Amino acid sequence: MWKFIVRRLIITIPQIIVLSVLVFLMAQMMPGDALTGQIDPSIDPAAIEQQRERLGLNDPWHVQYADWVGAAFQGDFGQSFRFKMPVTDIIGERMVNSIWLSVVTLVFTYALAIPLGITSGRYNDSLLDQGITGYTYIGFAMPLFIFALLMLWIFGFQLGWFPTSGSVTPGLVPGTFDYILSKLYHLILPSLSLALITTVSTVQYLRSEIIDTKQKDFIITARSKGASESRVYNRHILRNSVLPIAAFFGFEITNLIGGTIFVEQIFSYPGMGQLFFESINLRDYSVVNSLVLLFGIASILGALISDIILSLIDPRIRIK
Repeated sequence: MWKFIVRRLIITIPQIIVLSVLVFLMAQMMPGDALTGQIDPSIDPAAIEQQRERLGLNDPWHVQYADWVGAAFQGDFGQSFRFKMPVTDIIGERMVNSIWLSVVTLVFTYALAIPLGITSGRYNDSLLDQGITGYTYIGFAMPLFIFALLMLWIFGFQLGWFPTSGSVTPGLVPGTFDYILSKLYHLILPSLSLALITTVSTVQYLRSEIIDTKQKDFIITARSKGASESRVYNRHILRNSVLPIAAFFGFEITNLIGGTIFVEQIFSYPGMGQLFFESINLRDYSVVNSLVLLFGIASILGALISDIILSLIDPRIRIK
């Protein structure tokens, strides 16, 4: 088992290196630079060019990349040109909100997916199953940003049940009970919007697993021995069908990365996704590079977690 984990960790190292190079090159190919639109056009162009030279914006890309990676290994992702503060401080402020959003979304996702998947698989071809399957088809076809906008318009603006922006009510003291309640209240609508879409793949997968397991020989044998239907489902079918869902936990983390970027922007939620959009518009390359790199590393680690969990469930897939 440890050999498998070590080998998978070794494989992730070149993946992260290639990712960092691609991220840096794509940022370099973006039109303009960090000073574009940020300096008074009446300033002498020679002074602007001197500023670019001082910031290293005129250096060859490989020199800039080496400087960036070297500083990143020391925990220094550079200075934000827009916010005039260290990138690590900016991301640290937003990361907490994004983690909260991801955790609550995962709770909603599994709280919805597991009961719906079990019900749909157990009573397949029934009206209840057709209703759940219809929901999953709509979820697959509905773009996340369209669904999030509908949720915001209906429950935020029309009904007024939930806040339409922000992560907490202004003026509350951090750490107090009211502050925590406000945090959770602001999380409900964006996290539920994301969960209702991301849950459909888990529902379909669990349904298919249950239907497939019901037809296995050991299930038929258990029924022929007189085992009750509840015992067959709880001790045999569910045990063999639900466990593989755990292997997709890492991929759920990967899917959340892309989802939170859109949801945070739509709900004006101050997380890393909203910061990502703002940094692109402002050509704040140091922040963009750092965020994309962090998103990519999270995706790679999510795949690693899934592989490890799957190897624990099914030892046959381990690398010899």
